[in-house]
Amino acid sequence: MVKNQDPTLKKGFEKAYNMVKDAEDVKIYSHIDCDGLSAGAILSLTMDKLEIDHEIEFLSLDRIEDLRAENELTIFSDLGSGQNLDKFTRSTSKVLILDHHPPLRTHNQFNGNFLELNPHHFGIDGSYQISGGGMSYLLAQTFGFYELSWMGVLSAVGDMQDSLTGKLHGLNHEILQDSISNKMVHSSYDLSIYGRQTRPLFVALSYFGDVKLPITNNRNECILLLKKLGIPTYNDGKQRTLYDLDMEEKKRIFSELVRMLTREVPQRYVKHIPQLVSGDAYEFLNEQRYTPLRDASEFSTAINACSRNKEHKIALEVLKGNRKLALKDMEKLARKHRRYLAQKMEWLREEERINKLDNLQYFEGNGIKSEVIGTITGMLLSHGDWRKPIIGFTDVSDEKEGIKVSLRCSRLLAYDGIHFGNMIKKVAGKVGGSGGGHSVACGAYIPESKVDEFLKIFDNSLNGIV
Repeated sequence: MVKNQDPTLKKGFEKAYNMVKDAEDVKIYSHIDCDGLSAGAILSLTMDKLEIDHEIEFLSLDRIEDLRAENELTIFSDLGSGQNLDKFTRSTSKVLILDHHPPLRTHNQFNGNFLELNPHHFGIDGSYQISGGGMSYLLAQTFGFYELSWMGVLSAVGDMQDSLTGKLHGLNHEILQDSISNKMVHSSYDLSIYGRQTRPLFVALSYFGDVKLPITNNRNECILLLKKLGIPTYNDGKQRTLYDLDMEEKKRIFSELVRMLTREVPQRYVKHIPQLVSGDAYEFLNEQRYTPLRDASEFSTAINACSRNKEHKIALEVLKGNRKLALKDMEKLARKHRRYLAQKMEWLREEERINKLDNLQYFEGNGIKSEVIGTITGMLLSHGDWRKPIIGFTDVSDEKEGIKVSLRCSRLLAYDGIHFGNMIKKVAGKVGGSGGGHSVACGAYIPESKVDEFLKIFDNSLNGIV
């Protein structure tokens, strides 16, 4: 049970409990990323368990202005706090917001039919201490549904809330403890290498980190390195994954990665290297081993693959445990998603499309779907200069005008104290756009005619910082 809640926040969830308990007609709106999908699944399962009729819809932030209050109770999860909801504040319908993003409105002390529960109102950092899914779980917990806690862990990992330290903090950690106590999750200290359950070890190693190393994107070098370290890549004819390694083998890889990184980065960053190389890993004990759903990072990627392809229903079905057909559909989507990413990466590398300014680098990704521009930007980071943030641009969509902007940077820059989410929000605002996000991964929407101005302002704002 999450114990360290602020007393006023706890009182707010008691009010939310009563709003939900007495409702007969509920509409849930949730965001379209892993955090939002997990948050929506937690709420939907909560309604199922309470036998409350409900509908759920996943949407992007730009669609909120078109919504109308038409239900007895409307719940917003992982969105709503940063958007104008005047129509809902004036409505006679009940409204509950469970969000963790910086809020536009001041704390309303639970008055009337409009209840906004946001950690920022209680002095809790919504970037690192609790996710949207975590807020939804705190509601589920008031009904005693502790078995949903694992999705609170998934949403936090999917929202990169452990990105700086490699650990979950604050209320996220409390939710993790609920999951461990209920034998849903196993937490262990491990190498920070993606693909723990599914990728052959030498493949996973080739994708390590955002600082370019001799092994980066070079599988042959990875095989040679593992051979030098005396770590077999096969066991009984089966390719080994990180999951198969014992602690001694992991220590050898850890020491080697620290040594390699120490050679590549300025002295002031050396103290941060262990945090780049290792961190906590979360294993879902009810999932099959050597599948993407067993590991929190891989599971979140599978959920995001559904989101990027606008197949939110498939993700919802998998999260709610309806696995048979939905799981096969998710696997097909994951393969399709990987092929698309590989094709776009090949196009970008062949064309050498990364342009460098004084303090940042960028690429024009026209033709890349706006849903995946952030993923592509992150993948390109290891092909460019890790000392500079990289920005990708693409059209919002065929239906809507404007440019989607995505920024990714090395965690080392965030260790310097730079919060690019706050920075991109200010720069986008100066050119008539909007933005925000995390210190190492963020984005914005700006007018098409303002791209050059956006780049100029952003580059100048980084003078003397990077």
